[in-house]
Amino acid sequence: MAGVGHYHIGMSTPTVQVVTLPEIDGEWQRILPACWTNNPFVTPWWQGTWIQHFGDDKSVQIIWVRDGPVTLGVAPLIIKDGIIKFLGGPDLSDYSDFLVPYGCEQRFYPILWHYFQSLKWDRMEYQSIPEGSPTLGALARLARSDGFSVRVGWEGATPVRRLPLTWDDYVRGLAKKNRHELRRKIRKLNESGEVKQYDCTPQTLEADMDDFFRLMRASAPEKDQFMTPVREHFFRDIARVLSVRGELKLSMLEFEGKRVASCINIDYAGSYFLYNSGYDPELSKLSVGLVNKASSIREAINAGRVAFNFLRGSERYKYDLGAEDRSVYELIIAR
Repeated sequence: MAGVGHYHIGMSTPTVQVVTLPEIDGEWQRILPACWTNNPFVTPWWQGTWIQHFGDDKSVQIIWVRDGPVTLGVAPLIIKDGIIKFLGGPDLSDYSDFLVPYGCEQRFYPILWHYFQSLKWDRMEYQSIPEGSPTLGALARLARSDGFSVRVGWEGATPVRRLPLTWDDYVRGLAKKNRHELRRKIRKLNESGEVKQYDCTPQTLEADMDDFFRLMRASAPEKDQFMTPVREHFFRDIARVLSVRGELKLSMLEFEGKRVASCINIDYAGSYFLYNSGYDPELSKLSVGLVNKASSIREAINAGRVAFNFLRGSERYKYDLGAEDRSVYELIIAR
């Protein structure tokens, strides 16, 4: 183990260990379904891929808090230049948090905070914490009680659509104007030429990702600027990891035999997460990007998923497709 500490809290003697990802991978996967925050971005396979591209041995600290054989929580962190952050950045991970099983929060946060007191740091900058996470209240209260400066701020929206049992129910549940527009756009595209929508297969992933990047970069200047060579390498690697796990849904829309829209959906824990997308702007009048996303929603419904998460951003199309805002917050603690 990279480090072990014992801290007396109440009647118990919990163990705080700094471990490597391979050492905790199995236990991390085991507790995830019972944690307050459970999404693709806090999985060990996502964070492990991020570490391979952006982490270093000196700054990565994965803190494992236990009481005997019971895991109270896991804190995947970057500690560098006096600043403590979550592993993964908001540019590539839409959610971040500590991994705390239900019922363990009243013990985990005081123990973790006590451990933090033994470290040298100036600021904690925790970003992309989902609404409802106990981190926002528990850690803030502990820091304030010890006289630290604390700020909890709204960071952005991650619109989500709860899904009914059938596609027809979904369409009927849209606002009247949006329901009419969706039907009109699907009909117009189908009447304009031959349309195919499908998920790519693992066997052709590399070439399919080439088309995804082409369409993503073409769809908006800011997406072209975002997709640096380093980020593209990460996208390719995480796509491979998710594909092996059966969680990647790389959805393509063809029009007249040409791929004109694509989106990466992550199928995880009963929901689809729309990670990123792109389309051919020359066919924007046929709404190929929106129709492809609507087809992904239909696929999620047919697969029995309970929600479609559009992730970070307040683009109009998300609300046209029936999404409602969920929020992410940042927690800043300073000495």
